[in-house]
Amino acid sequence: MSEFNNLRDTFRRLGMELTEEKETIYRGYMEDILELNESINLTAIRERDAFIAGHYDDSMACAFTPEFQEAGRIIDVGTGGGFPGIPLAIAYPEKEFVLVDSLNKRIKIIVSLAEKYGLSNVQALHGRAEELGRREGLREAFDLCVSRAVANMSTLTELCLPFVREGGSFIAYKGPGSDGEIADAAKAIEILGGSLRSVEKAYGGPEGTEHRLVIVSKKKKTPAKYPRKPGTPGKSPIK
Repeated sequence: MSEFNNLRDTFRRLGMELTEEKETIYRGYMEDILELNESINLTAIRERDAFIAGHYDDSMACAFTPEFQEAGRIIDVGTGGGFPGIPLAIAYPEKEFVLVDSLNKRIKIIVSLAEKYGLSNVQALHGRAEELGRREGLREAFDLCVSRAVANMSTLTELCLPFVREGGSFIAYKGPGSDGEIADAAKAIEILGGSLRSVEKAYGGPEGTEHRLVIVSKKKKTPAKYPRKPGTPGKSPIK
């Protein structure tokens, strides 16, 4: 039984085929990340089956949403080892992905591996979201922002929503016990130009740790004062 059977099923439910070529890329990227993880922290997962479930199957969860399917340009904020951006980019070569992380060592690895596996639809940028979210060409320039970063929903909204154009969306991957922080983020979502569309159970992910997808629609431009200076959204979330 192939270790990629669950991912193959995910592709099938999305109306696609996990080709041999794509499976080879997924396998190679996983092996490289696990090897590099010995010297730089890219993932807490070290077993292959758990890696596929926790990073590949889980990353693909947002592909079931119309927000993702209709998006052409997507940014992944706090990508870490390249998740969810890389698994999505392998599956959807016609879409453009920008992966952002504050640790340059991670970004250099992603750039190197994207080149190694011919992922020409991937660009990786080093920087703080608070600063990149003000940069011309990035601010309100994306159809969709996705993030599995570990931050409360209010903070994450301030880091992510400035990248999204009016009419676009932001999807945050959150744990099953996140009702409180989602409710607490209501003011931040409104101030930053968004509106909570839905909270949905995600497909995939290891048993017992399934993510939920918090989907925010961008209704109007984010006020110029946001995002605030680096560190402020985390220390003083909008309430």
